[in-house]
Amino acid sequence: MNKGIRFTDEFKQDAVAQVVERSYAVSEVAERQGISTKSLYAWKAQFAKSPHVRSEVAEQAAEIKRLKRELARVTEERTILKNRSGLEPACAR
Repeated sequence: MNKGIRFTDEFKQDAVAQVVERSYAVSEVAERQGISTKSLYAWKAQFAKSPHVRSEVAEQAAEIKRLKRELARVTEERTILKNRSGLEPACAR
């Protein structure tokens, strides 16, 4: 199998279509395309969702990533301000 190779959405959709629309066996399509059956099942699940749902999921993932960056920034700022404002434990003074 081809590890580390990125496949286009078009390639994935075509492979899924062979299974879903043309009723080929997953193992047959996977072998012919040089991919794992696990990948093909994952793509099948991915493309079974409507384009609108896939778009919403991608937007949510981007928002989560943005929020995680923001949380890290704010946490760092809070730590810096806490250390500057003398909020050290009394035993450290």
